[in-house]
Amino acid sequence: MIPLTLSSAWLLLSANSVAAQDPLVADTTHNITYQGLNQNGIEVFLGIPYGQDTSGANRFKPPQPVVPEPGTVIDARSVGPACPQPLGQGLPPLTLTNTTHISEDCLHLNVARPRGIAAEDPPLPVLVWIYGGGFFTGISNELTTAPDGMILESVENGLPVIHVAMNYRLGVFGFAQSDALRSEGSENAALRDQRLAIEWVRDNIAHFGGDPNKITIFGQSSGGVSVGLQIMAYGGTKPVPFQRGISESQVLEPGITGNFSIDAFQRVVEHVGCNTTALHSPETVACLRNLDMETLQAAAEATYLDDLAHNIGDIWLPTVDGDFLPAAPSTLLAEQRFARNVSMMLGWCEDDLTFFTDASIASAEDTASFVSSYAWGLSPSNLATLLSLYPSSDFTGNPSANLSAEFYRTARIFRDLVMTCEPILYASALASANVYLYTWNQTILDPILASLYNQSGQGVIHTSEFAYIFGNLSHWDTNGYPFAPTPADYSLVRRGARSWTTFASLGAPGLEGHDTFQGFTPAFSGGDGEEKETFSIFVAGGPHEGLSPVEGPGSAPAVAAQKLRERCAFINSEEVVRQLQF
Repeated sequence: MIPLTLSSAWLLLSANSVAAQDPLVADTTHNITYQGLNQNGIEVFLGIPYGQDTSGANRFKPPQPVVPEPGTVIDARSVGPACPQPLGQGLPPLTLTNTTHISEDCLHLNVARPRGIAAEDPPLPVLVWIYGGGFFTGISNELTTAPDGMILESVENGLPVIHVAMNYRLGVFGFAQSDALRSEGSENAALRDQRLAIEWVRDNIAHFGGDPNKITIFGQSSGGVSVGLQIMAYGGTKPVPFQRGISESQVLEPGITGNFSIDAFQRVVEHVGCNTTALHSPETVACLRNLDMETLQAAAEATYLDDLAHNIGDIWLPTVDGDFLPAAPSTLLAEQRFARNVSMMLGWCEDDLTFFTDASIASAEDTASFVSSYAWGLSPSNLATLLSLYPSSDFTGNPSANLSAEFYRTARIFRDLVMTCEPILYASALASANVYLYTWNQTILDPILASLYNQSGQGVIHTSEFAYIFGNLSHWDTNGYPFAPTPADYSLVRRGARSWTTFASLGAPGLEGHDTFQGFTPAFSGGDGEEKETFSIFVAGGPHEGLSPVEGPGSAPAVAAQKLRERCAFINSEEVVRQLQF
């Protein structure tokens, strides 16, 4: 039987939902009440402030917690404004929600939970979502990551969860870098926002029926990087306010130790005329703090395209600030300076970066040019070795989509550099804890991409897992997009959403007797992960779902053909990591 989508379920639930009394949550310790909403068969509490206004003198600074007065009733029936970013829809179909209202008073979060939670019920595991968007865009109420279906699936699975989504600062507001900011402890403001939000969950989620000792942080793309950095925050010297993590399509990022962000900062400073003394001076920071939000955001947007030409990828990146991030991420991994005993799931989409690869690539020279433009720090000899590990003969073009074999070769190199080998490196470092690797291999997005951009053949692209793990396909039945999910898609919705929420409950993504991924065991069979010669990856969705060794006997042909052990051993070598700057 094909399960109800959220839109069809709403038709059945609306009469009860409209009539039902809006939920109230009482924090009796502090005499605070939260007034929420019934929505799509769950209860939601929207726009809860966790951090103070970050404008004016607070711009760039670490966030300060909100402490409501006793007796306060927090109206949590509408989302707050997004943090400063470009207005509009973003990048459909990867995003579907328009950003219409931005403010520096944006540090809010949303709590969603099953209906009917009683005070005497056992506390529920909590999933805390950190959005992606290149550290330049992102909102807590994005439709593609709405939690309603995920929560309903968790209830049907018998392991219900609570979901929290936060806003955090972006772009220049969240990742401004300078010596003056570092001296006052104000770099990595966005990561500090995230940490404060997670601490709010730890300290307050029990009032909503959540378990503060069973918190899973999860994120995708730059949100996945955020998860990775939260685990290694402060070099592991401070306890983390969570127990599990899921990084989807990134966990680290090339360029963190490079000059991308400081160069972007200089462009913004020059654009607004704040370079009257020196880039790193306190006077420059003071000048920027005196600007209105609109002027500073406009400068960030005006210089962004120049910055993209400077780096094919994200521009505003976290930085090694000697505090939140005390050393390069690769150094922290190598020295085992991260939170211990954090169970983790990491993965990528099978064709993660085809959407971001130049479709006109047609020759080996084009491939070399694209790869060297992104990984510009690679020495000529290492670039040559990298290209040799991906011979053109390993790839086949798609004439009907007008995409060459060299296009797919380039996209695979790009994917492995950014999305695949770093999770493998990270997983190996964490292998003494439960750590799981997956590759997502099913999508409903390809026909939509063909409709929107006149380009088919891109495969299982970035964000393809969202339609499944968040428990709903029907969000893409919009704007006249081609929409024809198969029974296999609806089946994967159940397994995907229930596996993610099962991980939050049990620390493992599969459970016998439940409609979750089966046979999804830890990537490493034992030991501390050092010098691992082989590991296992779970293929999620597609015709060959199941656990596969990365190579050798028993390896699925599609996995073995990717030569991930050999290729990632080179990409993750000390010299190449240093040249990739993370």
